[in-house]
Amino acid sequence: MSTLQAIVDHAAHELEARRRLRPLRQLTEAPLFARPRRDFAAALRAPGRRIVAEVKRASPSLGRIRDDFDPVAIATGYAAAGAAAISVLTEGRFFEGSLDDLAAVREHVDVPLLRKDFLFEPYQVYEARAAGADAFLLIAAILPAEILRELVALGREMEMTALVEIHTAQQLERALAAEATVIGINNRDLDTFVTRLETGLELVGSVPPERTVVIESGLKTGADIARFEAAGVRAFLIGETLMRAPDPGVALRGLLA
Repeated sequence: MSTLQAIVDHAAHELEARRRLRPLRQLTEAPLFARPRRDFAAALRAPGRRIVAEVKRASPSLGRIRDDFDPVAIATGYAAAGAAAISVLTEGRFFEGSLDDLAAVREHVDVPLLRKDFLFEPYQVYEARAAGADAFLLIAAILPAEILRELVALGREMEMTALVEIHTAQQLERALAAEATVIGINNRDLDTFVTRLETGLELVGSVPPERTVVIESGLKTGADIARFEAAGVRAFLIGETLMRAPDPGVALRGLLA
């Protein structure tokens, strides 16, 4: 079994337990559910270099990335440094995140928030909104075409943005057919965890100009970012590079300089 499949299988098991503990009605009655959403897509389209800075404690390929992990302190540092948006990992077993991390960050920053997790059911979109997210990740590699379309449409109904992540030309076709307006091109193959910046450079030209592109994974320096800016990209999701820095906010400020 691939690591990706193991993560998805575990997520499905955990989801059933969460659904029993917190029915859908409780999610819609949560205080954060009723708050107005911030426009994640518009934040990425603003002028200049736009970085979605990630709050992430661990990953399945690297294990624990950061021991002194305070999601609120990290997120407030990102916001102060000029992050366009903040991504919060909420998967527990492999990334050591939680929805509580997302809700805590929402109370302390004003920039748009992305729930980054392995979503495949409408209930999880409601969870994201109840925890204060403005956007949520959908991974095309794990979603049938009809489910992908359904979840993108649900996000639109809930005034949230679906960031649809792709790694191949075929996945890009499905994302476009699902009417995704924000396309994340992941340079990392989630089956092998091999990262190639060339993946994004090869795919970005196939994305229609009216869609917003976010480049994900493998970005370590300003020079890496500049390669994609030369291809017309302005938005980037960066996690590991920032989380390994002594001060993630200072590291973000350097990449934005």
